[in-house]
Amino acid sequence: MLKSKKSRVAAMMLATAMLLPFVTVQDAHAYTWTRTLQQGSSGSDVKELQVRVAGYAADSASQTYVAKDGVFGAGTKAAVIRFQRAHGLTADGIVGPATQSKLNALEDTGDGSTLHFEFSEFYSKDGSGFSGGKVSSTTVKENVRQLMWKLEAVRQKAGNAAITINSGFRSINHNTNVGGASNSQHMYGIAADIVISGKSVSTMQSIAKTSGFSGIIPYSSFLHVDSRVEYPYGSQSWYWAN
Repeated sequence: MLKSKKSRVAAMMLATAMLLPFVTVQDAHAYTWTRTLQQGSSGSDVKELQVRVAGYAADSASQTYVAKDGVFGAGTKAAVIRFQRAHGLTADGIVGPATQSKLNALEDTGDGSTLHFEFSEFYSKDGSGFSGGKVSSTTVKENVRQLMWKLEAVRQKAGNAAITINSGFRSINHNTNVGGASNSQHMYGIAADIVISGKSVSTMQSIAKTSGFSGIIPYSSFLHVDSRVEYPYGSQSWYWAN
């Protein structure tokens, strides 16, 4: 969902920036890209790039995903090109200043989330935040951050329609209480049940199949998506339900 806090945060940061004339609001918190990235590059900055373009895994329904291995190969280049096309950039697969600026524009410059999603939207519904799952709360938060970037791509592909998170992370206790599967991907922070404003479940499903999600399960009024194949959590086979 679009962040209601944005105007307040922007005003506060602008006031701070006025006191620090050599530091812009964006520069203060945005990811620091120190070089142009292209096929053949490797390193932690490439891995961050892969996180951010992971939702552009394919042009059409395809059981594939962008590996977050820090190696800029053909799959990463193809995802970058799709990202560039989607955002009106030169689609050359080279991640220079213009592409880096657009990637940073999709950040929340305050807390590391993304432009259209709050971490709180993904908290367990029993009040435990990101605690009490199958992995540490720190790991859950990072997994949720990576999930947000995929959902940013889904949102863009849906014509920038707002996305509601019906269920994000679940503590083990909450998952049990709602009758979730014993190894539900929600307990790791890599799954979400979503509704896209104005879109049918079948349309949501079609978009998700281009966005690197290895678990896709349609329900009557929402869609479950997860990234089970990318993580070593015990459910690593593709599952796209009809």
